[in-house]
Amino acid sequence: MNEQYVRWYTPHLSRDFEMLVFGHGGYPVIVFPTSLGRYFQNKDFGLIGSVAHLVDAGKVKIYCPDGLDEQGWYNKSIHPADRVRTHQAYERVILHDVVPRAQHETGHGRVAVAGASFGGYHAVNFAFRHPDVAGYCFSLSGSFDIRSFLDGFYNDDAYFNNPVDYIPGLADEWFLGHLRRMGIVLGTGDRDNCRDRNHHLSGLLNAKGIPHFLDDRANCGHDWNYWRDMFPHYLSLIHG
Repeated sequence: MNEQYVRWYTPHLSRDFEMLVFGHGGYPVIVFPTSLGRYFQNKDFGLIGSVAHLVDAGKVKIYCPDGLDEQGWYNKSIHPADRVRTHQAYERVILHDVVPRAQHETGHGRVAVAGASFGGYHAVNFAFRHPDVAGYCFSLSGSFDIRSFLDGFYNDDAYFNNPVDYIPGLADEWFLGHLRRMGIVLGTGDRDNCRDRNHHLSGLLNAKGIPHFLDDRANCGHDWNYWRDMFPHYLSLIHG
């Protein structure tokens, strides 16, 4: 695969930011790392290699941005409100730096977002908050409730970054219309410790009439070998 290391200064974090990019063309796919993971994690654990045939064929171009969970959701040294604000700054990097780069390089107006475990949270939250930008959302054994990171604190910013809270209250037809046209996959399995969370989110989406695929697999747990099986199938669903 064609692989490129990218580093740039982003004003959204007031520091340099790193990313790996794979491929030469095709539909852009932004893949978030798991909890506390870095930009090279999805490569090192073979997730990118599992879709090498799609990358080399020019079906997809994959962007692996760095993570910021250590400074945000997992950072017990700062106030929970600052954890949320740190995450919001990270989202601005994805929305205003990574997405425009992917759009420019591939010629596609929308992107797919994906991630495993807590990366599934990032994918779902980004896609659901920006459904005009995300054409597809692929969550692999995701977990979608961030209240456990907030030590009892909760405000509007936390609410609007917690999909299991804001989806039930979503009434805006602009958002709902875009979400109903998005390709959404929630991947899980009977051995996945996040299985109940995926079923719960699926129920919330059903209640809002948002089509999606709940891929509940037999003999499937919460680890990279299972995600390497899921990911090629999900990317093969991309059209356009």
